[in-house]
Amino acid sequence: MASPKIKQVLFGPVIDNNPIALQILGICSALAVTTKMETSIVMAVAVIFVTAFSNLAVSAIRHYIPSSIRIIVQMTVIASLVIVVDQFLKAYLFDISKQLSVFVGLIITNCIVMGRAEGFAMKNGPAISFLDGIGNGIGYGMVLLVVAFFRELFGSGTLFGIEILPLTRNGGWYNPNNLMLLPPSAFFLIGFLIWAIRAFKPEQIEEA
Repeated sequence: MASPKIKQVLFGPVIDNNPIALQILGICSALAVTTKMETSIVMAVAVIFVTAFSNLAVSAIRHYIPSSIRIIVQMTVIASLVIVVDQFLKAYLFDISKQLSVFVGLIITNCIVMGRAEGFAMKNGPAISFLDGIGNGIGYGMVLLVVAFFRELFGSGTLFGIEILPLTRNGGWYNPNNLMLLPPSAFFLIGFLIWAIRAFKPEQIEEA
């Protein structure tokens, strides 16, 4: 049976300590890639992979990293993993790779990935650090999928490219709201999600 610490590390970031909803990290990519469910899922999986394996690698070599260059070493590890992800997408999911554009490369500077490497992996063992990376990646991905669901559904009338709401151009009744495809709509949705989580869990509300 998993220990309480393992459960907290793996599942805590989903709601209790969500990197976007509570820590307000990784907002830029959440605005950019959430117009479609497809791109959001791919970005979520990419971040889970990079965060988990960068945590694992950094934790494994943490005793051999001089303090003065630890950030450089962490970024080198993260950049290497991002290159692997980017090349994989270009080889096997080229259309999605084009849609994600530069945002795959920007995983290197994602505050969530850097923050977990510096704040957790440098202080804990490889196994628990790997789980921490998976947990934070899942927490990030959950927010992306929730935002993408509403943006694609109401912005395009589709989910995964399949028409859900009958569109007027096809003789239906729904006229897509193009505002949902613009970045400000993601801000509002994330803000609403943060409000909903903190209304459900008032202990997350920060004191003024």
